[in-house]
Amino acid sequence: MKQLIPILALSIIFAASCKNENTKMINTDAKLPVAEKKPKTLSIHNEDRVDNYYWMNDKENPDVIAYLNAENEYYEESTSHTKEFQNELFEEMKSRIKEDDSSVPYKLNGYWYQVRYEKGKDYPIYSRRKGSMDAKEEIMFDCNAMAEGHAYFNLGGLAVSPDNTYASFGIDTVSRRKYTIQVKNLKTGEILPEKIETTTGGSTWANDNKTLFYTRKDEQTLRSNQIFKHKLGDSPENDVMVFEEKDETFNTYVYKTKSKNYIIIGSSSTMSDEYRILDADKPNEEFKLFSERRRGLEHDLAHYKDSFYILTNKDDAQNFKLMKTSVDATSESNWEEMIAHRENVLLEGIDIFNNFLVTSERYNGLTRIHVQSWDETQDYYLPFTSETYTAKTTTNVDFDTDKLRYSYNSLTNPASVIEFDMVDKTETVLKEQEVQDPDFDKNNYISERIWATAEDGTEVPVSLVYKKGIKRNGKNPLLQYGYGSYGATMDPYFSSTRLSLLDRGFIYAIAHVRGGEYLGRDWYEKGKLLQKKNTFTDFIDVSKYLIDQKYTSPDHLYAMGGSAGGLLMGAVINMAPELYNGVIAAVPFVDVVTTMLDESIPLTTGEYDEWGNPNEKEYYDYIKTYSPYDNVEAKAYPNLLVTTGLYDSQVQYWEPAKWVAKLRELKTDDNKLFFETNMDAGHGGASGRFEALKELAKDYVFIFDLEQISE
Repeated sequence: MKQLIPILALSIIFAASCKNENTKMINTDAKLPVAEKKPKTLSIHNEDRVDNYYWMNDKENPDVIAYLNAENEYYEESTSHTKEFQNELFEEMKSRIKEDDSSVPYKLNGYWYQVRYEKGKDYPIYSRRKGSMDAKEEIMFDCNAMAEGHAYFNLGGLAVSPDNTYASFGIDTVSRRKYTIQVKNLKTGEILPEKIETTTGGSTWANDNKTLFYTRKDEQTLRSNQIFKHKLGDSPENDVMVFEEKDETFNTYVYKTKSKNYIIIGSSSTMSDEYRILDADKPNEEFKLFSERRRGLEHDLAHYKDSFYILTNKDDAQNFKLMKTSVDATSESNWEEMIAHRENVLLEGIDIFNNFLVTSERYNGLTRIHVQSWDETQDYYLPFTSETYTAKTTTNVDFDTDKLRYSYNSLTNPASVIEFDMVDKTETVLKEQEVQDPDFDKNNYISERIWATAEDGTEVPVSLVYKKGIKRNGKNPLLQYGYGSYGATMDPYFSSTRLSLLDRGFIYAIAHVRGGEYLGRDWYEKGKLLQKKNTFTDFIDVSKYLIDQKYTSPDHLYAMGGSAGGLLMGAVINMAPELYNGVIAAVPFVDVVTTMLDESIPLTTGEYDEWGNPNEKEYYDYIKTYSPYDNVEAKAYPNLLVTTGLYDSQVQYWEPAKWVAKLRELKTDDNKLFFETNMDAGHGGASGRFEALKELAKDYVFIFDLEQISE
């Protein structure tokens, strides 16, 4: 950079050459990046904040790219001694994957659809067969061929027209989640010339097979704010806007009901939903308002026969209930209750069949699937007995079947897709994840659920998995994972790549902290807005409990989280850095105050109900007490690996860049601090399945190196 502060630079470079007693010495020849300080004063609520690294908010600035490249070079040089191990670990994880794998086929409108992978290839192949799986395969999309020449590639939003002739699809080659929609003639293989830019990638066919509805994004904020109608063969310039969401706290989207009778425009914020409906046979008519939005009223909408089914929190049903209304009387006053609200059961979703209603629930943290016949002669739960498992309904596209498809897995059991006969209560395993390792035996691993007591007395659940033979002596390396935002629940699931941790003596723990919905809607509400710090203290208290119960110790405890989970990482190392030997923060949301004050940044306005609006002083003051970037201090921090993507549209690259620069400036320890920017990717990282494994190998080797594990 242009200038350095001599004393500060000298002290940091000296620290980088020292050795932590728990780590290997890093490459002392690597040049430590030091970012230039360019003070910028940010003022609000009669208070000034000085941000020395605000200038990084401009990837067109050559100095910004130079700094990111310098950090990448420092990371590469400093970890050069681990490169061989990274490659070995990548090959190890790759070897467990069935490379020529395929999904369970499902039937839709006379065709069987399937996604499959070929050996040695990164991307999926989408195919179908007419009538039966014995028919000739039709390749719809070979993403391997389509991805050639692109550092990043993602195909999404695949939708087939009702007459099976056309397929609309979205392509993103930047990783900015700005998709270009195109249409392919599946009979001739021709891709039609029209290209619809800056969309979500998804689109919905009307029943006339020539009208498409899709969602456009604001060019700057990337907020999904407009629904357009496109006629096949027309120029996108002539597309008609049928709805615009003007409230900046809402996003809009469009979909077709399972019944294929209605096209639905939805508008959603954190705390409210609103829908508009249109007969799918009449795409040129006006959308009709289903019911007016009301702050605090959340609901999902499904259609079956002459009724709409509404999953909603109406009338303070915090854990949601199920209601219904006639298609001709949709206003809120006409909604009738079908399944009442329950204080201890979160109603998460429904699947409707001609003879059965299936509900997905969460009770005491565990998922349950309930089956009830419309004639009320059948009423039961699918039998699950494990203490740490995940069960979810999957691809159920037909009403006229008594077969329910669901997935099941746990921390020790590979994922299965199961077809359950709801009449005779028998089940067939259609597919079980194959672990390509002759030595793998799920009985060699143990999973359990324990409860840690938080500082306010709340019991916080923790899911654990480890290899048999582990002793609780405080010497085990343990990786603790957490997220805790948006009501997203991190369910315990099987991972073949995680075996690389477990087989090297690691314990893996998922902390089900407040801010998720593991224990119901109230669990989420108590980890957001002015109670957000519960998320961080829960994670810390879980760490303390794991140490107290001798699962591990501070010398061997590691933490990991991404995105909002990266915020969690940043907060806990400010609050309790002494608990962790190493932390991995992926695409971390760490500059909360500045980001939430900038309405031009993607996602900002739509998330006021999650974090609070710092334009209001109460929220500004509270957020400022935990925002990781604003709370970096001159003290010792754990070893850190921070990753981001230059084109990230959800957490902008400059947040972790600024955070790392400030940590380098202020931290007093000699621990490792690595920052890697994927210059070709965004929030989700690398696009290919094998490239993603390489990124994971880097994460694992970072903590293996700290544990002095080299093979």
